[in-house]
Amino acid sequence: MTNTVEPGKATDFRFTVTGPDGKPVTDYAVEHEKKLHFIVVSRDLGSFQHLHPEEAGGGVWSVPLTLPEAGVYRAFADFKPTGQSGLTLGADLYASGAFQAKPLPAASRTTKVGDYTVTLDGDLVPGRSSKLTLRVTKDGKPVTDLQPYLGAYGHLVALRAGDLAYLHVHPEESKAAGPEIVFFAEVPSTGDYRLFLDFKHGETVHTADFTAKAQTAQTAHDDDEEHGH
Repeated sequence: MTNTVEPGKATDFRFTVTGPDGKPVTDYAVEHEKKLHFIVVSRDLGSFQHLHPEEAGGGVWSVPLTLPEAGVYRAFADFKPTGQSGLTLGADLYASGAFQAKPLPAASRTTKVGDYTVTLDGDLVPGRSSKLTLRVTKDGKPVTDLQPYLGAYGHLVALRAGDLAYLHVHPEESKAAGPEIVFFAEVPSTGDYRLFLDFKHGETVHTADFTAKAQTAQTAHDDDEEHGH
């Protein structure tokens, strides 16, 4: 695996997952319709890509990859070897050139992606499963015909700002195709997190992103009292 690429240029990126025996892992269980999920984010969490590598044979995975601009990126391979627990492995990637990390976007419960607006309801509380409800509207109207994406009506990735800890987030099974998509996330600590929601509508996958603050249950309660919730 070559860890340095030219920014803005498509690369046939190849990698191998090596098992404890030193041999390439070739036997994977299918999770969310894929044997392996590949996430690439910039270290400042401003850039996010959810890619779908293909098996090239012999345990090698291949995926077209473009790092948009110079900087340091983190790649995550999320997978489950057959008969074993799920794993997430990370590696740093570098897009050559001078760069300056951008500040984390401010925490917000609403974000726009094209004609869509996504709102977030729920709080991240460390050490317990937090219910997050994301509501999708288009041009002010609720979207009720979301299309399945990776076995659900949405796919959510959560990353901790700073060390980029990768969190497993589980969707709640639902027969309703929107406008609300429910997830359960468990964060390990207080602090800032970035949430990336992939949803499919009109045959296109859209990505909405949020900055959310995880705080203790008491702090969250105090904030609700203050805002009259």
